[in-house]
Amino acid sequence: MKSLLVIQHSEAEFLGAIEDRFEARDIGFTYLRPFSGGIVPPTGDGHDGLVVLGGGPWGSVSTPKLPTFDAEVDLTTDFLDRGKPIMAIGLGAQILAVAAGGGTIADDFVFTIRTAKRTKEDALSGRLPPEFPVAVYMRDAPVLPADAQVLAQDETGAPALFQVGDRAFGFIGHPGFKTGMAEDFVMEFHAWHEDVSDELTALREAQPEIERALAEIMIGLVRAMGLMRMSM
Repeated sequence: MKSLLVIQHSEAEFLGAIEDRFEARDIGFTYLRPFSGGIVPPTGDGHDGLVVLGGGPWGSVSTPKLPTFDAEVDLTTDFLDRGKPIMAIGLGAQILAVAAGGGTIADDFVFTIRTAKRTKEDALSGRLPPEFPVAVYMRDAPVLPADAQVLAQDETGAPALFQVGDRAFGFIGHPGFKTGMAEDFVMEFHAWHEDVSDELTALREAQPEIERALAEIMIGLVRAMGLMRMSM
């Protein structure tokens, strides 16, 4: 069984619907929660891959900055140097960009649903849908390293999914996001929110298509990350 280390930044955001996709393929995962006392390790020893989740209102350069940002960049760099697979989401994608030689820029906190379009037909072993919804819940934005490949971009032209190296992938939105996670985020970080009823409605309407896209994304992602030789 493959074993993934999953760094979680808040009670609200976890793997969501991705959990079932990993478990169905006998891919194990262990959550590390720095916000409740977990210590970010300096290396990826003992783990076959890394998942860095989003951070909601936590920023990479803006206030409030994620307290463990630098330590997570160092850990992600170690996984990259070892050629181990990485899945990075939201704030995690910013951490991946920095670890790979890129950077981040300040940007306002956003909660929205965008539409991504595939830019490479063979992305994720050819399983990335031509068009799919992206649930974005984050602050700041990644600046991709020069050698990154953009696999999908949203309607603004910004990257929605990028790849660095052979087995590291950055998702701007959470591909397994659930409406309940967004509702928990609003309660956990209520000080950062005004009225988000329209955003929650849009997420509920997009949920079936998010789940359909996830089925294809995870088939391709598991193959591209090298977590299984074949996936169903």
